[in-house]
Amino acid sequence: MSQNSLTRTISVDGVTLTLFLVRKRVKNVYARLQNTTLSVSAPFNMAQGELDPIIANLARTLVRRERQGCLNAQGDALALAGQVATRFRTPPPVASVLFVTTQQKRWASYSTRTRTIRLHAALREMPRWVLQAVIAHELAHVVHPDHSPAFWSLARAVCPEIDRAEAFLAGVSWLGGRWEQLPPVERALLTGVSNDESGNGGDPLGKDG
Repeated sequence: MSQNSLTRTISVDGVTLTLFLVRKRVKNVYARLQNTTLSVSAPFNMAQGELDPIIANLARTLVRRERQGCLNAQGDALALAGQVATRFRTPPPVASVLFVTTQQKRWASYSTRTRTIRLHAALREMPRWVLQAVIAHELAHVVHPDHSPAFWSLARAVCPEIDRAEAFLAGVSWLGGRWEQLPPVERALLTGVSNDESGNGGDPLGKDG
């Protein structure tokens, strides 16, 4: 076997995977999981001791993603939009909710003509309370097309989590714009930070009680 490739088995969350590691002219570590085969591409100059924990974190993330599937299925999102709409004095009509990859500069949009909410595809994997807040934001624009105090008053009344969700999405956008510039080790560390979707557990800031 070439010195630039490696095959071995690894165990992640009780799942045994066949790892195919290939050294390439890449700057970052990339991984793809298909069934129980994990294919990884890594830079030539990255030490194996530095690479192993990165592979473990990537494998864990991919395995858990496979187990969970999408947190927000398209049908569930439509049902959620219907629930949010009923909180308005005059419920905005929602005929369909679509997750799209063409929504690049905004998280969502709503068409009064087609009664369709279009959501950024990344929202599929985000906590449900974030999706709910994004839907509430768009439907509040039916009443107030601007971001006036009246808009925010209505949006917060419909969805009390809206400020928290705005902060969450601002953090996602900030990190997304810098992800490729982060060293592989730092990215691996970030994927291991606790993310309690309910907001009721763990403290990722590491504060003592």
